Amino acid sequence: MGNVTALILLGILALTIGGCACVVWAERGGPRWARAVATVTLTAGELVRRFGKNRSRSGNRATDDGY
Repeated sequence: MGNVTALILLGILALTIGGCACVVWAERGGPRWARAVATVTLTAGELVRRFGKNRSRSGNRATDDGY
């Protein structure tokens, strides 16, 4: 089971690095497919950021009320 987890994490890492490379390439005028991958990467990053903010806000409600 540990090998499968490691492979999944390596796959996610490879997709992340590839997406970041496409963002840089698209900024420099890369091909259309690189711009599409860059858009998907930036959108996914924004969704992760919003999810993290919403999750941290919901977890701090009890401490904000003084309980």
